[in-house]
Amino acid sequence: MTYPPPSGGWQDPLAAGQQSSPPADPMTPMAGNPIPTQPTSADPYASPDPYAGMKSADPYAAAGYPPGAYPQPGAYPPPGGYPGYGYPSGPKQNGLAIAAMIVSIIGALGLCGYGLGGYIGVVGAILGHVSRKQIRERGEGGEGFATAGIIVGWISTVLAVLATAAIVILIVWAANQESSGYGSTTY
Repeated sequence: MTYPPPSGGWQDPLAAGQQSSPPADPMTPMAGNPIPTQPTSADPYASPDPYAGMKSADPYAAAGYPPGAYPQPGAYPPPGGYPGYGYPSGPKQNGLAIAAMIVSIIGALGLCGYGLGGYIGVVGAILGHVSRKQIRERGEGGEGFATAGIIVGWISTVLAVLATAAIVILIVWAANQESSGYGSTTY
């Protein structure tokens, strides 16, 4: 019987033991024109067996490799950083460390308003110190966020203090200047 079995109940006549003559082949060689026994290929290095190297017990094995010679699933650690997709995620991030970094950046941006907005950076720096302590105690992640919050917070606070001192000095200097107004009569 042929595979897949034909529909309609048709039976292969050769399977039932009946002999039939083969159909006439239009490619039958004529006198003096023999058909080559080996197919010719343009590639002189081609193997006569088209399935050479593919015989393996594992149908998904790479050609030419013995079973077990290629990496098995789980042989290498999966790439991390994609929680929720079967990969192990890192430790939980400390939310206070992220808040410290955000507040410190807002304080640094506040330096644009005459430098006085930089005082917000002290809040970010203090939050960074508290979060570093929590990270050490709890084993959480976010050490970099906390460190960034501390550094940016203290830098923006120092710049705010310097800007305040400069503004005060400028105001005091301007107040001590004598005015040479338009109606003064000094001869």
